Amino acid sequence: MVVTADPIRDIADLEDRLSAPTPGLIESLRRVEGDILVLGVGGKMGPTLARMAVRASEEAGVRRRVIGVARFSVPGLEARLKSWKVETVACDLLDREALQRLPDAPNVIFMAGMKFGSTGQEALTWAMNSYLPGMVAERYRQSRIVVFSTGNVYPLTPLWKGGSVETDAVDPVGEYAMSCLGRERIFEHFSRIHGTPVTTLRLTYANEVRYGVLVDLARKVFEGRPIDLSMGHVNVIWQGDANAQALQSLEHASSPPLVLNITGPEQLSVRRICEQFGQWMGKPPGFTGQEASDALLVNAQRSHRLLGYPRVAVGQIMEWAADWVMRGGESLGKPTHFEVRDGKF
Repeated sequence: MVVTADPIRDIADLEDRLSAPTPGLIESLRRVEGDILVLGVGGKMGPTLARMAVRASEEAGVRRRVIGVARFSVPGLEARLKSWKVETVACDLLDREALQRLPDAPNVIFMAGMKFGSTGQEALTWAMNSYLPGMVAERYRQSRIVVFSTGNVYPLTPLWKGGSVETDAVDPVGEYAMSCLGRERIFEHFSRIHGTPVTTLRLTYANEVRYGVLVDLARKVFEGRPIDLSMGHVNVIWQGDANAQALQSLEHASSPPLVLNITGPEQLSVRRICEQFGQWMGKPPGFTGQEASDALLVNAQRSHRLLGYPRVAVGQIMEWAADWVMRGGESLGKPTHFEVRDGKF
């Protein structure tokens, strides 16, 4: 069954779409001066974000280095980044001496962190999510820094509320979420004492076709696995839009830090999503449990006003995900565990 008139053909096509800059980003990077250093470029979002920075800079007519830093444990990633004109530096960021040897840069994107497997590795989780930020904030105190955080720092909120806003009280559940709040507080501390401009991004569920909440649900429907409805509502955003908003937020960094929720505008029903996948796939979904009256939800109106509305609608992401799954497309094998309500990842 044809699900979308504009399918994602292959990985090359996917990465091209995920790294396509928005007009707003091109204009923003025309105004932002200096090189961009991406710390933790080896994760799910880092490669296409770094490539987008290169493409946007070229379209803006700005000459700058985009430098990606990671351990590069995934074969072929470093070569792929270099083919996209991203310079690379292999580094264990927890090695203080190696961190000090990294190149200076006026603009830093901090993407390093740990979530999956944090249960059972709590000490490493805190080291990556709270101790490393202190070292980075000291090393790059003269830079402008965009810090990736998570909506998990908020508590579960009633559905009627429409999602947490940036001024709401935080109340993280579990050590992963607590360590992420630690990351935010450490960067805030050094921003205040050094005057370092910082933007903190509370990202909630970036999606492409190899991973994300929508892919998790599409695969469960396609494979006939039951869907737990206890976390019955979610927010999602196309990863390409999250990339663009993260880079664009460099221009708005401030001291004390500017905090922005990054996600799509909709409060989505897990049941409705799965029922739509079931119609496309000819496989009625099976459910367990019941929707709770609260969920991990954020309201991103502030970032939409400041950085622009996401380009890719959730219906399009769903079509792409369903088509990809039905064709047997590659999976990153990294489930989001969005259904977790006790903070144990």
